Formats: sequence, structure tokens, C-alpha cells
Amino acid sequence: MLHLCRNKIIAISILMMLISNSSFAQQNVDLNLPDHDEKPFHFGIALGGNRSYYHFSFNPLFLERDSVQVVESIQSTGINLAWLVNLHITNHLDIRTYPLNLVFTEKAFQYRLKYPDTFAKEDSLTTRKIQGITLAFPIQIKFSSDRINNFKVYMLGGGKLEYDFAANAGEKNAEKLMKLNKLDYGIEAGIGFHFYFPVFVLSPELKLGWGLKNVHSRDANLKFSNVIDQIKSRTLTLSLIIE
Repeated sequence: MLHLCRNKIIAISILMMLISNSSFAQQNVDLNLPDHDEKPFHFGIALGGNRSYYHFSFNPLFLERDSVQVVESIQSTGINLAWLVNLHITNHLDIRTYPLNLVFTEKAFQYRLKYPDTFAKEDSLTTRKIQGITLAFPIQIKFSSDRINNFKVYMLGGGKLEYDFAANAGEKNAEKLMKLNKLDYGIEAGIGFHFYFPVFVLSPELKLGWGLKNVHSRDANLKFSNVIDQIKSRTLTLSLIIE
């Protein structure tokens, strides 16, 4: 999924650059908020949805034992709510961060079991869901095109630090069949578009996130955990930002 989305982002960015250098450049319309981009700071609110899943690698026990035959990560939907702070550097370069950025997710694993435990209400196909309430702190570099009337395209990239309040690595409850660490970090990249209105700027933005840290707190005594080695997060986010 991320590979296909990355290709779409590249194709969209090239298309928008071509458009900005042709027909849009010849139009003559009234500029909304002509001094907006020249301000040293501007602020915004971002509301979005995300599709997330885990990328994982298997432990050798997965091949040595046959109790768990298949493990798959299921894509799930969540929401994002954030406060944006943008620092203007040059006409084409900005630095952005989100001092308050809450991400609500629900990631799930689907297991195919050879010997399901009927007393534990397991089926041959069993799903284990993991809730996430994450406070994220990203720092991004934004590269912008020239403004074409009331439109501008931009690309961004950067790093992020995340803390998941719902992670359960410190719990000793045996019923928690998958344990995750609270701290994660990663990189992200994306593309967005500024549409300038008389009193605000609306920016739809598409962004991909790759977690770099292994968030799995492996427990050799739990059959749903011991067959997996590393777990890393993957996220696709579509946001609407109002500045």
C-alpha cells in the first residue's frame, strides 16, 4: 500500500508543477491574503484521518512450531487532531511542528491457529486488536512552489517522536497477548496544496509515516507474541489544515 501511495504522491506533485507553469500562470485573479506567506509565524488546526498497520518480522519459533500457522496485520482507520506552528524561512522553505498532536488508532493482528483454545473463545481465525492513543511531536521541512494566484503546492519531509499512552509493555497481565512499548520514532514525507481564501488558507495534505523503532515487547510465554520478532508502524494520513 505504501509503495503505491508513494508513486501516486510523486505523480501528483509532477502534475501540479506542470499545471503551475502553464495555464494557471496566465490567469489574472484577485489575490486573497497576499501577505500571508511573508509572516514569520502562522498557526493552524489540522483534522484528519489515518490508515495504519504494523510491519513485522517473524521469530524462528514461527517456523519451529505449528500452533500459529499465519499472522497478518490488518489495516485500520483512526483520526488525527493537531495544532500547527509554521516558521517562515524563505519564500520556498518553512519549518513546521505540531506542539499538540493527538493520533487515535486501532491496529489489529489476525492469526490462523491450528489448535484454537475453545475455552479462551478462540477460533481457527483469531483477531487481536491493539488500541493506540498517541501524542506525536513531528518536525518537518516544507518546500513550496511559487504561489500561482490563490494556489500553491508543497512537499514536506521530517522526523517524529511518538508516545503511546495506551501501550501495555509494562503490564504483567497474561491476558494481554501482545505487548507494545510506549516510545516510537520515525520519518515521514508527503505532499500538500494551499488554497487561499479571503480569511483563511485551506490545505489538504497527504502524508506517509514509517516507524523506525521496534515497538514489540516480546514475551516468550505468550503464543501470540513469541512468534513475532520486530514490529514497526506504518501510517497513511490525509489531513485538512486551516491556517
